[in-house]
Amino acid sequence: MENKTPKNSYIVTYRDPLDSKVTELKANRVEDSSLGLTFVAVSDFVFEESGLVVDPAAEDLKRRFEGVKTLHLSLYSILSVQEVGAGRGLRFKRSKSNLVLMPTSEKRP
Repeated sequence: MENKTPKNSYIVTYRDPLDSKVTELKANRVEDSSLGLTFVAVSDFVFEESGLVVDPAAEDLKRRFEGVKTLHLSLYSILSVQEVGAGRGLRFKRSKSNLVLMPTSEKRP
């Protein structure tokens, strides 16, 4: 008999750098990126197979990420990460709490 622990999955909402649209992606893994502290690695994507109803947006997303092993997102493009499931919570190996947003030279009203 197998002892299966409940597994969490994550719904990552981010602003797509290609077209600036808000995109939602479901994945089983969200962790530190090898690109540095300001990036998060999203992998092991989950695409729902809902039977008879075909969602064109979901199919486009599935085709787009078909050959992608890991998506490295900038912290500044991520809008939210929703944790769904009943397993252990999301933990990062390196603390991202010390990141500081540097002011730009743009004057704001």
